[in-house]
Amino acid sequence: MKTIIYYFTGTGNSLAAARMVGAALGDCELVSIAGLKGTPGDLVPAADRVGIVCPVYDAGVPRIVAEFAERLDLSGAGYTFAIVTMGGTGVSALHQLNNILMKGRGGKLDAAFAVKMPGNFPPVGRPPEGEKKDAILAAADKHLSSIARTIDQGIAVPPGFSFGSSLMRCLIYPPFVQNVHGMDKAFSVSGACTSCGTCAKVCPVGNITLVNDRPAWQHRCECCCACLHFCPVEAIQLNVFLGTTGRGRYRHPDLKVADMEAQRGENR
Repeated sequence: MKTIIYYFTGTGNSLAAARMVGAALGDCELVSIAGLKGTPGDLVPAADRVGIVCPVYDAGVPRIVAEFAERLDLSGAGYTFAIVTMGGTGVSALHQLNNILMKGRGGKLDAAFAVKMPGNFPPVGRPPEGEKKDAILAAADKHLSSIARTIDQGIAVPPGFSFGSSLMRCLIYPPFVQNVHGMDKAFSVSGACTSCGTCAKVCPVGNITLVNDRPAWQHRCECCCACLHFCPVEAIQLNVFLGTTGRGRYRHPDLKVADMEAQRGENR
């Protein structure tokens, strides 16, 4: 059975999840959501099973994922699933995604899963390190293996419910999604910058260019924080809440710069 998994990732958790599930299912194609952003019209996947894998941002899905889901025509899919990766709570993101699909072109989620992975938004909390990080990743791998078996068997799994997650999405997600493209105004770069250009390479939406050998943000940000986490000298800071100076960095151990460049696909 052919499967297509559409993914979006900033620090690699969602890409790792998509890869693991895809490998377990077999005959699976991974397609970058960011790479489809510049393509016109509806998106009609040529597959029996269709999945969406993405992180949770402020108890909802990233804006780029919501906009993608609105274009997705699932009328020909036999089984549709979604996996969200999260550092805290985010079940409400699955309900949001299901609602978007149901309002669209004949779609809905047959199965919905939330997977705990290392949190990576330093202004709110330090990313886990060492044994703690490894334990979270090991538990996530075990959960993803179980999810893959469930998907392969075509079992229906409705989104769970969390009052706290639902309340958070009602309160903080609307202003986030409305203002996210301009949130890059809160990024800064220190004198430690070496002009290596890594930040521009890893941005999934091509939001960073080098101006006078320094990163300049173009105000179409998704707040994935790839630029923050990939900077080899931690010269990039995000100046919101508690800030990011000295608060650690994270990316999935399997994620490479080349993976992020490939995610941009046609969106170069």
